[in-house]
Amino acid sequence: MSNPLLEVIGTKYPILQGAMGGVAYHQLVAAVSEAGGLGIIASAGMDKETLHEEIRKTRELTDKPFGVNLMLMSPNIADMIEVIAEEKVPVVTTGAGNPKPVIEPLHQAGCKVIPVVATARQAAKMEAAGVDAVVCEGNEAGGHIGTVATMTLTRAVSKAVKIPVVTAGGVADGHGLAAAFALGASGAQLGTVLVASEEAPIADSYKEATVSAQENSTFEMAREIGSPIRLLQTKGSDHLQEIIDNGGGREDFEPVSLELLVKGAKGDTENGTVTIGQIAGVVEEVRPVKEILDSMVEEADQVISSLSIL
Repeated sequence: MSNPLLEVIGTKYPILQGAMGGVAYHQLVAAVSEAGGLGIIASAGMDKETLHEEIRKTRELTDKPFGVNLMLMSPNIADMIEVIAEEKVPVVTTGAGNPKPVIEPLHQAGCKVIPVVATARQAAKMEAAGVDAVVCEGNEAGGHIGTVATMTLTRAVSKAVKIPVVTAGGVADGHGLAAAFALGASGAQLGTVLVASEEAPIADSYKEATVSAQENSTFEMAREIGSPIRLLQTKGSDHLQEIIDNGGGREDFEPVSLELLVKGAKGDTENGTVTIGQIAGVVEEVRPVKEILDSMVEEADQVISSLSIL
């Protein structure tokens, strides 16, 4: 049977790479696309020239499809869309804001549009607005999160829409990918397991923090200001909490959060932040991206073939 997600993103595998700030640069993006998934550049915090450069560097490393993520609360969204149109990027994912105003401009630029949603109601609204697929991201994911667990959310979203559904949050191996299919999704988005990849352009200390984490090592913060995020407890996360305690809002929190994430990715995991998901508890080693994706698909096939009702 054909997979409807593959018809949208044009890849070998129904796997997307999450748009992780401070991590999702051309080195990782190209490696994921070359391995058969859809690499995605995280444009948050970039200016026009930086995004141009990241796209061009990605194309120097792969001729496979890749995408760009738009953080919709960024002040330069119009500039980012202009770059995406000029560079003819095939897929755009969106987060942190209402994607309705950008759907038509992106479609006119020839892009497939895939927003991240946190509820089945949001997914249905996005389908009505004309998006090509949705990513439903569960509460156990790293970085910015919703309130609903991945298993519940995936099933609810897959019942609510007819467009392809991508599961995000809690998938790091073939068992997770098989579970996504069983719940009605057409594929999965990976984050934490790709942080622990050889090609991720981040410090070894960040990768080691990911591999060392247990399933209960992360915590959630900033929901009270409308910017819930999952991460490890560090001095950086303590600093973010101080912003909230001192009356800061989302507009104060987000720029510092991105700055501290970049600091952590560059190696200062004590004073920066490490935004990983609960699935870090089953990520045991740093591996090449191709090995991660190939083994995941092979394992998922084996899991599905071995399942029995009785």
